[in-house]
Amino acid sequence: MPNRYFILGVLCILTGSTHGQGSGPGIRGARAAALGNASVALADGWAMGNNVAGLGQLTQAFVGVYAENRYLSRALNNAVLTAALPLGSLRDGKAPNGVVGVEVQRFGDKLYSEQRVGTGYGYRGGLFSIGARVDVLQISIEGLGSRRSVTGSVGGQAEVVPKRLYFGAYLYNLNQARLARYEDERVPTVLKAGLSYQPTDKVRLNVETEKDVAQAADFKAGLEYQAVAALAVRAGFSSLTRQTTGGIGLRAGQFQVDYAAAWQARLGLSQHLSVGLQRLKKP
Repeated sequence: MPNRYFILGVLCILTGSTHGQGSGPGIRGARAAALGNASVALADGWAMGNNVAGLGQLTQAFVGVYAENRYLSRALNNAVLTAALPLGSLRDGKAPNGVVGVEVQRFGDKLYSEQRVGTGYGYRGGLFSIGARVDVLQISIEGLGSRRSVTGSVGGQAEVVPKRLYFGAYLYNLNQARLARYEDERVPTVLKAGLSYQPTDKVRLNVETEKDVAQAADFKAGLEYQAVAALAVRAGFSSLTRQTTGGIGLRAGQFQVDYAAAWQARLGLSQHLSVGLQRLKKP
């Protein structure tokens, strides 16, 4: 058992980012994973996790499931269920009363696990969107018990150039929630900011900087090419974790299926799969 603790700790150190697990903002959806997790300016069904402000731009109900396996280790599995619902009848292409979202997440195995239940709200007004979410996070270690904490997060997005250039910013755990008194252990506090640029309807380029208050900054970038209406091809990278990523997205009616793979030279392959269902009927 001590060896398993050691291995888990080494994996966290080598990836350079413990908040890539459940205790931090992490990744939501294989689309974001394929783009190197440069997702703070995106506004799709996975906005509840990537930047809660993006919820405000949704015009249809959404439900999705996401599964992640890191470095082919069962101890580093991650699973997420998310849903979003616009409030009120749509007017002028937006939900007049905003959009609510919920998220349930589990990371790890019976030795070490993290569980999270979160709820969020996003609102769009003109070219700007704002949002906030609250999470209850529980971390459990076999033989040592569990700890619970409550975190609050806020985000914002703006169309700098309508339909072409978008800006997003997200502050995770603004209240600096504490996990344990020993060495004043706290949930990571993370600030993300970035741009999403669409020079054409088929091409999107994302760039983002993420800063954990206790770590070096992480620069991330991703490129998405919409080959045809039903197929998107993606690639990206992350400077801090030194990961290169790639993936595809397939759309069939109301269903969106995304797959991503990430490669880290010392640790190997990670895989991501998400399936989303979005109601496409006109309001």
